Amino acid sequence: MIQIFNDNSGILLEGFKFTLYSSVIALFFSLIIGTLFAIFQISTNKVVRLLASAYVEFFRNIPLLIIVMFFYVVVPLYWFQIDGFTAGTIGLTIYTSAFIAETIRAGILSVPKGQMEAGLSTGFTYSQTMRYIVLPQAVKIVIPPLGNQFINLVKNSSVLAMVAGLDLMYQGDLIASTTFNTFDTYILIGLLYLIITLPLTYLMAHIERRLASND
Repeated sequence: MIQIFNDNSGILLEGFKFTLYSSVIALFFSLIIGTLFAIFQISTNKVVRLLASAYVEFFRNIPLLIIVMFFYVVVPLYWFQIDGFTAGTIGLTIYTSAFIAETIRAGILSVPKGQMEAGLSTGFTYSQTMRYIVLPQAVKIVIPPLGNQFINLVKNSSVLAMVAGLDLMYQGDLIASTTFNTFDTYILIGLLYLIITLPLTYLMAHIERRLASND
């Protein structure tokens, strides 16, 4: 295993970089999109609520690979060219945002309704109340499931290998196909993924403990 790393450290580190880039980009945008759709799902506007629910249910219930392949194959065929890394990252963002939306929606609904009423009674608008009063409490509640979604996102980034996204899994496949040492190669790839996911796990646990200690 050490020999495989030494012989292929350049492309492994390149794959690690692309996996990290894709994960960070997808995490950032999926959190924003997911939060927006969580709010839209509880909107007083029926059309907005239905459209948001349709978005969440649609993307939660189809395979991630189909979304990625749509951007990698269909979009270049009918609209514009897109590389594997971009296609994979967009698909990962959309897919994860649907799960985050449902997670945050559950958190918002768990906040007592009196909090919204109190905010509105003090002169805040609906959006201000949601932003400054309800959402902070909701996010605090859903930190554990959000952390799980973030970790799943990193692991799901391996789908980039299917579209030549230059990620860790893609580089691992190349190494395995040339060295024929699949056992050591994929164990090594798994350890490299752990370098990303374990610190993220500990970080989310630390945040959860800090928030609990402030109660």
